[in-house]
Amino acid sequence: MDYNNFLREKMVPAFGCTEPIALAYGASRARSILGEDPEKIIAKLSGNMIKNVNSVKVPGTDGRKGIEISLAAGAFLGDYNKKLEVLSSVDKSKLNMLDDLIKKGLVKIELVHEIKGLYIDIVMEKNGNKSRVIIKDYHTNIIYESINNKVLFENKNEDEKLESKIDLSFDKIYDFAKSGNYKSITDILDKEIEYNYDIAVEGIENPWGANIGKMILEDAKDNYNDKLVAYAAAGSDARMSGCEKPVVINSGSGNQGITVSVPIIIYAKDHSIERDKLYRSLIFANLIGLYIKEGIGELSAYCGVVSAAAASVCGIAFMKDEDKDLIKETLKNGLATNSGIICDGAKESCAIKIASSLKMSLFAYKQAKSGNSFKSGDGIVKDDVDDMIKTVGHIAKDGMRETDEVILKEMIGR
Repeated sequence: MDYNNFLREKMVPAFGCTEPIALAYGASRARSILGEDPEKIIAKLSGNMIKNVNSVKVPGTDGRKGIEISLAAGAFLGDYNKKLEVLSSVDKSKLNMLDDLIKKGLVKIELVHEIKGLYIDIVMEKNGNKSRVIIKDYHTNIIYESINNKVLFENKNEDEKLESKIDLSFDKIYDFAKSGNYKSITDILDKEIEYNYDIAVEGIENPWGANIGKMILEDAKDNYNDKLVAYAAAGSDARMSGCEKPVVINSGSGNQGITVSVPIIIYAKDHSIERDKLYRSLIFANLIGLYIKEGIGELSAYCGVVSAAAASVCGIAFMKDEDKDLIKETLKNGLATNSGIICDGAKESCAIKIASSLKMSLFAYKQAKSGNSFKSGDGIVKDDVDDMIKTVGHIAKDGMRETDEVILKEMIGR
């Protein structure tokens, strides 16, 4: 798989926070297999899924939150053919009906302790019939379907990860972004520019969530970098509060898609950057973000906007034709500083984590330019940027497993 195909696979539009949307997608598919509206929905979910859906507003549901409405809306109102835009055109007149069904016990949720990361196992029942759909690792990656225990589809190679098919390294990403032919993906880059900018503007111009982006912009004064931070945070303000605008995602996340792209888009608009350079900077930042998350996994206790923010600021440095070694130093500085931020699920406070990560990543860039970068051996800092990225992956995926479990227990009391 080449980088263009990899980016097309990963940079897809999503309508709403991707974890509840993944539940809605699986539920819509299970309902289609069942062939009628269910009287019972049983969802067995990993702790990471429960954590990321527990507190976030679901688009198309007039501000409703959580797992039950995600599953019910997907089953009764969603269109699985639209994948991560499954709830983009729901019939809102039926939402009160779903509230009643949920109160009467439509949905049963079970925590699957032994499986980490993204795991969704949905069973639907009606009149003695039963359908089942399992999604694993990626938000639309269905690995199993059945009706009345008859297997319709099964991917026995579900543990083979997509990333293993793509050769990622800093230098190879840099070279492709500098001189590679990207013409086959200009359509998705144009969507990223349009969609992610639009939701950022929406978050600035209207009250959403905790209004983190608006407050940062109000305090920015003559600090231009704060404008970049503000618009990215504002996009999350809107998205986490149920704004019905699509976003092009990165690493399975709308927040990461916003973080990795919006500062670059704003900077390019303000400085009249030519389209080719904007495209190449977005390609570079998106690939770096995906590369960092390759070792971390799509869901973990490590806040994904940390890696997205570091990648975004490297994209700005790339757009300004900074030296490659300086960009490497910027990335290492940023990851060394921000990597302690935890993920406690998708919700309104994600916006301030975006702001914090971008502010420190921008400082990491200044640090590199001033010749004050961290040296190898300063904590987790490595001499080689690829080794640094592997180190962060090990810490996030392996070292933070118990942290993830403790966070979930504190959130939901289980």
